[in-house]
Amino acid sequence: MDIKSIHHVAIICSDYTWSKRFYTEILGFPVLQETYRAERDSYKLDLKVGDRDCIELFSFPNPPERPSRPEARGMRHLSFAVDDVEAAVEYLIEQGVDVEPVRTDKTTNRKFAFFFDPDELPLEIYET
Repeated sequence: MDIKSIHHVAIICSDYTWSKRFYTEILGFPVLQETYRAERDSYKLDLKVGDRDCIELFSFPNPPERPSRPEARGMRHLSFAVDDVEAAVEYLIEQGVDVEPVRTDKTTNRKFAFFFDPDELPLEIYET
């Protein structure tokens, strides 16, 4: 097997309208495709991240909550590369998003900060 890259990241949200606004208007990800699946009462929104990455945003009726954050078993967080963490933090705060204080990765000496989507999925911006 020859894995070439990550194809997509799938996120299940509790409030599709708010999450769609968060990912498209606040984070600025363009919509590739939006599909309503009547048999599942579910939306699937494909979002473009960067040049080749994709987030699939799903809605399902009454999804269970995440057990804890971010130390629960499973995906710890989703990280987005940015050129300037300080500028990204300032932008997010202007949009009403709570952002944790900027930290420096002791291994790479790069700046990063955590914030959360509308369902408290831990997201990170990481300076490249």
